[in-house]
Amino acid sequence: MSADPRHEAPPLGEEIHLPGPSLIPLLNAIGITVALVGVTTFGWVMIIPGVLLFLGTTIRWIRDTRRDIDELPLEHEH
Repeated sequence: MSADPRHEAPPLGEEIHLPGPSLIPLLNAIGITVALVGVTTFGWVMIIPGVLLFLGTTIRWIRDTRRDIDELPLEHEH
């Protein structure tokens, strides 16, 4: 076996990062669904709220993900 440190297993106590529970993905899917249903059936009455919900949740999701990534330790490689 090689003593190359790049191939060693991570320490036993290393914490695995998982995002917390959130309704943002569900609301994002609802927003795009409402917008698409509006495109095919009801028109602007459903398109505008669907797009606004989709864009709002997408921006929030990206912001939350960036904040989570910034909280990771600097030596985190994966």
